[in-house]
Amino acid sequence: MSLTLSKVNASAATLTKNRTEESVVPASGMCVTCVDGCIGMCEIGKSAYRGHEVIYPQPFGVVTTAAEKTYPVDYSHFNIMGTAVGAHGIEADSDKAVFPAVNLEVAFGHDNGIKFRYPWGIPGIGSTNIAKNNWEGLAIGSALAGTGLTIGENVVGMDPESVIKNGRVVDTADLKRRVNLYKDHQRDEYGAIIVQGNVEDTRLGTQEYAIEKLGVECVELKWGQGAKDIGGEVKITDVKKAQLLYERGYIVLPNPTDPNVIKAFERGAFKEFERHSRVGMVTEESFAKRVEELRRAGAKYVFLKTGAYRPADLARAVLFSSRYKIDLLTVDGAGGGTGMSPWRMMNEWGIPPVHLHSLLHQYAKRIADKGEHLPALAVAGGFAFEDQIFKGLALVAPFVKLVGMARAPIAAAMVGKTIGRTIDENQIPVYIERFGNSKDEIFVTASALRQEIGDEEFERLPTGALGLYTYYERLAQGLRQLMAGSRKFSLEHIARDDIAALTHEAQQVSGIQYVMDVDQGKVERILSS
Repeated sequence: MSLTLSKVNASAATLTKNRTEESVVPASGMCVTCVDGCIGMCEIGKSAYRGHEVIYPQPFGVVTTAAEKTYPVDYSHFNIMGTAVGAHGIEADSDKAVFPAVNLEVAFGHDNGIKFRYPWGIPGIGSTNIAKNNWEGLAIGSALAGTGLTIGENVVGMDPESVIKNGRVVDTADLKRRVNLYKDHQRDEYGAIIVQGNVEDTRLGTQEYAIEKLGVECVELKWGQGAKDIGGEVKITDVKKAQLLYERGYIVLPNPTDPNVIKAFERGAFKEFERHSRVGMVTEESFAKRVEELRRAGAKYVFLKTGAYRPADLARAVLFSSRYKIDLLTVDGAGGGTGMSPWRMMNEWGIPPVHLHSLLHQYAKRIADKGEHLPALAVAGGFAFEDQIFKGLALVAPFVKLVGMARAPIAAAMVGKTIGRTIDENQIPVYIERFGNSKDEIFVTASALRQEIGDEEFERLPTGALGLYTYYERLAQGLRQLMAGSRKFSLEHIARDDIAALTHEAQQVSGIQYVMDVDQGKVERILSS
């Protein structure tokens, strides 16, 4: 029996709903009885008067969004295999092989010079308001935890205080703030702040500026992301800023320099402009040239991030990363989170995470089997919890080093920030107040972190950072427990046979053994002994 995988025409993402919520046509998402006189609360109805505005998740600037589509295979279609025998990465001694002894540190880069305390990072948060408004928590929390954080595309171009001369950036406010918030709280050289670049960033010289003026060592070329297969976009509520971005070369809709458009905006016919980025045009020649330019500019490490494009593009990403000695390749599956991407596109384009990551393993193995350079790999697309992290690391083992997450860390930082505000306003919700009425009481990591960094620094610590740090602490303990159960006490020991496919389709897609076939050889030897 084939089931409809998509939910159409009504979603919290677009602030729409059906009139007959219990009776909806699966294919179109329309009410079974579309009645004359309805005010049009569904996506079709809302599009009748707001048009293109309904393409995007709403309200912009205060939400992150991810797809609702149910994929035929996802990471829940695998289970983690545990064992009662032995230990890898530690002595097989019950007093030593305890879960707190699991080592989660990872090193990568051409010289293994990048060190993370945990095998995850945030793979690209750019110029959307939701990123800017929560950057303090994200940067400081990531730095204290010793993991990576990528400054996404268009940050320089969107900054009204950026100084641009002859088409190249010479000074910034926002990018400088974002880099320094991370670097000022980095401990023992763990973690990394990465600056990403798209078409507009490359033209502006954003990455060269970050390397030369801000001391950034890691830069990333961006081919794409999981949420969409076009350039990044944001909404602008100020006509002057829209005009500034238009002058800086961005695509701005409608044209903010058109007198008729300005008049329509001023009388309230529409309230937001859209700023769009250009799509890149990948060629091997241009890729090689850009990598060399960045290295000449002083980049110590060069990364590549690609999205849920067709298999040939993934093959190009793997091959080019091998051929030009890229340090980290991040592959982001369809449906991934966003601050602003077209809603239907987010649901209906691209290769889903398990499918894409399975292809990534195939292609990486071909390169590795030939003895050629293979960069560290990172997988992204809907990861939020320790079990999913384990499965992602196992599926693409032994080539994957990291899991990328964005929406979940942003959620943790936002909750932490909100708790801090309620503490300051003496209006702590009952749900939270049961844990206490100060950040020392509410955040379970506060006592240990205060001891580590000292009272003075802890008092200055924003609660958004504390929220992210505490969430990461939970992930770390959870992952250690799962790894200890599989008797894998460091990350390099995680293998593909540490997970099993629960369905034949998951097995066919991934090459991971079906659960009923796991250990067949071992079972035969045991029972025949």
